[in-house]
Amino acid sequence: MTESSSTAPAPCVAAHHEPSWREGVKTGMPSLFGIGAWGLVVGIAMVKSGLTIPQALGMTLVVFAGSAQLAALPLIAADAPVWVIFLTALVVNLRFVIFSALLAPHFAHLPWRQRLTLGYVSGDMTVALFLQKYPSAAPQVGKLSYLKGLLYPNWASWQIGSIAGIFLGSAVPPEWNLSFAGTLAIICVMIPLMVGRPALCGVLVAGAVSVLAHGLPYKLGLLTAVLVGMLSAMVIEETAEKWRSKRG
Repeated sequence: MTESSSTAPAPCVAAHHEPSWREGVKTGMPSLFGIGAWGLVVGIAMVKSGLTIPQALGMTLVVFAGSAQLAALPLIAADAPVWVIFLTALVVNLRFVIFSALLAPHFAHLPWRQRLTLGYVSGDMTVALFLQKYPSAAPQVGKLSYLKGLLYPNWASWQIGSIAGIFLGSAVPPEWNLSFAGTLAIICVMIPLMVGRPALCGVLVAGAVSVLAHGLPYKLGLLTAVLVGMLSAMVIEETAEKWRSKRG
């Protein structure tokens, strides 16, 4: 077997499969309104935080991570050191390392450019929905099409909402206080992802730590809450695995 044939994508996974694409779009459709609303609030928040329209557009198109953007904006407004801003955004987005590890067995055979594109447009909800449909990494017809049906509408919904918020930001009165709407949008997206005790415990611990550490400078309480919440979830998951192995 030649090298080109051994590294070629499996046709059953990489080839476009229209029914799977449509199923992915249909499955992800209920979450698009929440994603768009969240993007709208983040777009407004970027402008209200002092970013120019070109800066805000660049941030939403390049970063494409609402939680990291919301975490970075108060730090930018407070003139926090650059390393604090980058470290905060990095820690908030560490979950995407886990997402990549979960998706890698499914699509490791694809060209790196295609994997890079898929990684860029991936989101919390879309990855969770995909793994519910395909828990096994075994090649299946339409697997990639299903993932694209989840990812691309999700990306488009976010960008449309965010860009609309950027251009509407200057027209929204400050007394509207839309930050609470952003919190509601995040909760709507987050709740379906809280599956199992580790995830639930991680969220509860992170929430408690964020309240206790609220007074730390440069919003470092958020950074601390994310780290402690992630570690708590990992410890509980590891403990549960050991307990199940002993019982088995």
